[in-house]
Amino acid sequence: MDMEIRCSVEVLVAILVVLVGSIVIKLFRDLIWKPYSFHKAYTRQGLRGPPYEILVGCMPEYRELLQEGHAQPMQKISHDIVPRIMPHYYKWCQIYGETFFYWYGIQSRLYVAEPELIKEVLSNKFGQYEKQTPRPLVMALLGRGLVFVNGLRWVKHRRIVSPAFNIHNLKTLVKTMPSCTSSMLENWQEMVAQADSHGKEINVHNEFRALTADIISHTAFGSSYNEGREVFELQRELQEMAAEAERSVFIPGSQYIPTSRNRKAWKIDKRIKGTLNYIIQSRLQPSTTGRPHVSYGNDLLGIMMTANKKELCGNQKNLSMTIDEIMDECKTFFFAGHETTSNLLTWAVLLLAIYPEWQAVLRKEVISICGTDIPDADMLSRMKSMTMVLNETLRLYPPATLMIRKTYKELKLGRFMIPKGAALSFPILAVHHNEKFWGPDANMFKPERFAEGASKAAVHPNAFFPFSLGPRACVGQNFAMLESKSVIAMILQRLSFSVSPAYKHAPIAVLTLQPQHGMQIIFKSIEVET
Repeated sequence: MDMEIRCSVEVLVAILVVLVGSIVIKLFRDLIWKPYSFHKAYTRQGLRGPPYEILVGCMPEYRELLQEGHAQPMQKISHDIVPRIMPHYYKWCQIYGETFFYWYGIQSRLYVAEPELIKEVLSNKFGQYEKQTPRPLVMALLGRGLVFVNGLRWVKHRRIVSPAFNIHNLKTLVKTMPSCTSSMLENWQEMVAQADSHGKEINVHNEFRALTADIISHTAFGSSYNEGREVFELQRELQEMAAEAERSVFIPGSQYIPTSRNRKAWKIDKRIKGTLNYIIQSRLQPSTTGRPHVSYGNDLLGIMMTANKKELCGNQKNLSMTIDEIMDECKTFFFAGHETTSNLLTWAVLLLAIYPEWQAVLRKEVISICGTDIPDADMLSRMKSMTMVLNETLRLYPPATLMIRKTYKELKLGRFMIPKGAALSFPILAVHHNEKFWGPDANMFKPERFAEGASKAAVHPNAFFPFSLGPRACVGQNFAMLESKSVIAMILQRLSFSVSPAYKHAPIAVLTLQPQHGMQIIFKSIEVET
C-alpha cells in the first residue's frame, strides 16, 4: 500500500516538475530569449531602439508620453499633430532615426516609414506579411472579419463581402443617405432659426456619430434599423474599453479571468452577437410565399448573404461563410462604416470652418452641379474640389494612425532582413505629415496638392494611404467617400459655418483619430441662388 502511495506521489511530482519546467522554459523563451534574438538581429544591421525591460518593454515610457501629450489641448489650432498623437514615435525617431525598433510589451516592433518599403509589404500578394491577431477586446469589437483574417479565409471573406461595395450597389445605397441627413439638417436649421444673429453652436462630432450610425443602420440592416442602432451603442462602449487596453501590457490568457472589465466586455459581446444573430436569422426565415429566398434584401447584409448563398450552392462550398463569420463581418462593417465616416466628416467640417475660402469653393461646386437638389451618386462623382478637400482631410487626420503587419518567416525588406514573427509598424500619420514627401508645407491644409490625383500629390505615389494599399485596401473606402460627399454637399446647400471660440483643439487616438473635447462649430443660415 505504502509502495503504491509513494509511486503515485512520485508520478505527481514528476508531472508537476514537467509542468513547472515547461512554464519556466516558455517564460524564458518569451521574456528573455526572443527579445534578445530580435535585438541582436536588428542591431547587427545598424538599427537601434529604446532598451527592453522584462515583461513591460517600453510601455511605461510610452504611456507616460501619451499622458503628457493628452493632458492639455493644443495652444492653438495647428495640424502639426504627430508630437501629440504619437509622442513616442516623435521622440524615438529623433534619437534612433526614422527606421527603429521598440518594445510593445514583450513584442518587438519595427517602425518603417519609407513609402517604398510600405508599398512592398502592403502590395505583397503571397501572404508573406499577415495581419496581426488583435487583442481580445479589439477582436470583440470588430470581429474576426475581413480586417483580420489571413490566407484562404481572407480570400473567402473578400469574395463574399466585395459585391456589397461594387459601384452598382453603392449607387443604390447612396439613395438611402439623404433622408437620414435631411432629418439631422432640419433639426440644425430649426436651432439656427431660433438663435440670434451670431448663429448656433453645435457639437458636430456627436451629431455626425449619430448620423453615420443612422445611415449604416439603414444601409447595412435595412428594416432591422432599430437593432442596428443597439449594436452601435454597444460597440461604442467596447471601443472605449479596447482603446484603454491598447495602452497597457497584455498578459496572454488574462482575457479569461473574470475581472470586472472582462465580465462587462463578455456581457456586451454577448448582447451584440445576440442582436446580430436575430437580424441574420430573421432573413433566413422562409418567405411568406413558401418559396426559397432568391434575394435577402438590397442592403449590405442582404447583398452579402445573397453572395454567400451563391457560393453555398456552387461547386466550392468551402468558400461560403458560416453564421458566425457573417456576424463578424457585420461587426466589422458596422463599426468601420460609421466610425471612419463620422471622424472624416468631423475633421472636414473643422477644416472648412477654418478656411472659409475653401468652404466657398465647395459651395460653388455643389450649387453648380446640384443646385438645391439632393445629390445622387453621379453628381457626387463630379465634385472634384470636394474630393481634393476630403483627401487632404484624410492626409492630415487619417482615421487610423498606425498599421501593423507580421512576418511568418524571415524575409528581406529593402536592405533589411526581417526575422520570423517580427511585427512591422507603419506610422500612417507620420508619413502623411513628413516634409520629405510633402514639402515644407506638410502641416498646412492645401487641398490643391491633390488636383492631379492622390498618386501625384506627394514626391512618392504611395505616401498617401489612409485606407491602406494593395489587395487588402479597405473595401468600404468608396462608401465612406460617397457618404462624406453627400453629407457635406447637403450642409453647404443650407448653412455656412465657422469655428466656435469654445472649441479646444485636442486630437486623440481612441482606436480612431477624433477630437478629445468634441467639435464645436457655429452655423448660420444662407440663401442659395441657383
